[in-house]
Amino acid sequence: MDLFFISFSIFYVVNALFYNDDTMHNIYINKGSFDLEYQLPISIYSSLISMVLNKILELLALISNSIIEFKREKGKENLLKKKKELNFKIKVKSIIYFLVSFIFLICFWYYISMFGTIYKNTQMHLLKDTLISFGLSLIYPFGIHLLPGIFRIPSLADKKNKRACLYKFSKVLQLL
Repeated sequence: MDLFFISFSIFYVVNALFYNDDTMHNIYINKGSFDLEYQLPISIYSSLISMVLNKILELLALISNSIIEFKREKGKENLLKKKKELNFKIKVKSIIYFLVSFIFLICFWYYISMFGTIYKNTQMHLLKDTLISFGLSLIYPFGIHLLPGIFRIPSLADKKNKRACLYKFSKVLQLL
C-alpha cells in the first residue's frame, strides 16, 4: 500500500517537473481550459519516467522473490543459516526502501508545495495530467503482459512444431 502512494506521488512530481514556460503559456492562451492534445505527449513521457522510478523502488520494496528462492532450496543443510541470511536481507531491503521513500516524500512535498504556491491557477491542470499519466501506467501492463500470450497461443496450438520461433519470440517478450 505504501508503494502505491509513493508511486502516485512520483507521478505527481514528475508531471510537475514538465511544467515550464511553454506549458504555462499554452494554459494562458487557452484561457485556463485543459488542452488534451497538448498535454497527452507530456503525460506519456512523464508516465514512462515515473514507471522507471517505480520499478527501482519495487526492487527494494518487494521481497517475494527472495522468499520464493528460499522455498526452492533443495538442500536441508544450513537451513537455519539460510533463514538468518534471508531475514537479514529482508530487513536491509526494508530499511533502505523506507529511508529512500521517506527522503523522496520530503523532497516531493517541498517541490509540490512550492509549485502550488507559485502557480495557484495550474493546480487543477497538474492534477488532471497526473491522473492521465497514472491511468496510462495502470493500462500499460495489460498490453505488455498480453503480448507474449498472443504469440505463444498459436505456437502451442501447432502440433507439428512449425511455429517454434513464435514461442521463442514470446519468451523474449516475456523478459521485457
